Amino acid sequence: MKILITTAKWLFILCLPWLLLSASIGGAANSLSLYKYGFEKYNVSQTTGLAEAELEKAATGLIQYFNSDEENISLTVVKDGESFVLFNEKEVAHLKDVKGLFRLDYWVLLGTLVYALAYAGVSLWRKNWRQLAWGLIGGSGLTLALMLALGIGALLNFNQLFLQLHFISFTNELWLLDPTKDYLIMLFPRGFWYEATLFCAVATAVGAVVLGGVGIFVYSSSSAGRKRG
Repeated sequence: MKILITTAKWLFILCLPWLLLSASIGGAANSLSLYKYGFEKYNVSQTTGLAEAELEKAATGLIQYFNSDEENISLTVVKDGESFVLFNEKEVAHLKDVKGLFRLDYWVLLGTLVYALAYAGVSLWRKNWRQLAWGLIGGSGLTLALMLALGIGALLNFNQLFLQLHFISFTNELWLLDPTKDYLIMLFPRGFWYEATLFCAVATAVGAVVLGGVGIFVYSSSSAGRKRG
């Protein structure tokens, strides 16, 4: 029984970083504000020749696609008064792979959330406040350490980190796009991904601080209750 309890506690600690990171990635993927921020900061309207309204239309279309059952994206925008299909076949195929990664992210989020809630529920039902508190503190500490490492890696050599992520995530080279003619890379230049990575790291760290604070509060409260008892 003790081994089972210890295993469950460590699984809870290990699942918290995945829970918080997958939540931040999902939030970033669905954040129209983040897309528009990137468009403005990196002068995407000038690079692509698309008006801001068309860029917002493209961003909205991507978000809808990532959350739909459509296999391939088909997005039409207007440039210089003429309509055209924004993404070519290679970009469409790559976006299909990207959509698969986001779907995986959603499943990781769902799985870790269910386990975390179940563990917390059982701990509360058994009135094991200190064990739940230690799990929250440990998981939050691990998350902060991982996000610190990610942040340092991004600051020191983001290009290498970005390349390694692509080598791990994709089994093809569809992500090798031409910035002079492929709109997908013009919409989202390397700088955008740097900003998005930092956004996810910071959002995950903030979540860890909140959960860690809850853990410290629960631990302090349970300790004070024991002393009064």
